[in-house]
Amino acid sequence: MLVRSFIAPMFATNCWIIAAEKGSECIIVDPGMTDISAEIEMIVAEEGFKPVAALLTHGHLDHTFSVKPLADGYGIPAYIHPEDRRFIAEPLGIHGAQFAEQLRGLHFEEPEKVELLKDESELNLLGLSIRAIHAPGHTRGSLMFLVNGNTLLSGDVLFAGSIGRTDLPTGSASDMQKTLRKKVLTLDDEVRVLPGHGAETTIKYERKTNPYLKELAR
Repeated sequence: MLVRSFIAPMFATNCWIIAAEKGSECIIVDPGMTDISAEIEMIVAEEGFKPVAALLTHGHLDHTFSVKPLADGYGIPAYIHPEDRRFIAEPLGIHGAQFAEQLRGLHFEEPEKVELLKDESELNLLGLSIRAIHAPGHTRGSLMFLVNGNTLLSGDVLFAGSIGRTDLPTGSASDMQKTLRKKVLTLDDEVRVLPGHGAETTIKYERKTNPYLKELAR
């Protein structure tokens, strides 16, 4: 499996590009802000990739800002959990009033093709097995994606040494605790973790060092 990434300039969000190999089909995960579509298109062209889907771990703008130009430009669907779908076009509903001034005058729309995923939805793309895991806590509709059983796109659920915040609209500390206990700590140690922000890690390393996971494992 080939993994490329690009860090979006606002909030340093990781946009992941996953393919089986160079020159094959690929998926684009969490294209952030500002508009990074040109940079992603350059990586796609450089590797000879053919995008077939855009996956969104949740509805925050720093993960969805560039999804429409990329999805519509390549004619591919964007996948998201139904709880977070409306926030692609109505971002104020999930970001809170403090972002109102920053977003004033900006217009948001869904991509032309949007597909909805529920917990345990299976996507057969790229010749790889991709399982959607509903992981509420950061937002009500947060998803993680487990690729081939050994690589986790964790969005803003799990980071190296930390977890996602739960104090924004639709976030829930109690839901996050359940997600970590039932959806993260149950994964195999050797699973590679590609988070929404920061460096990649592994479940084994986080189980041993991440204070939030260590507390739950007691």
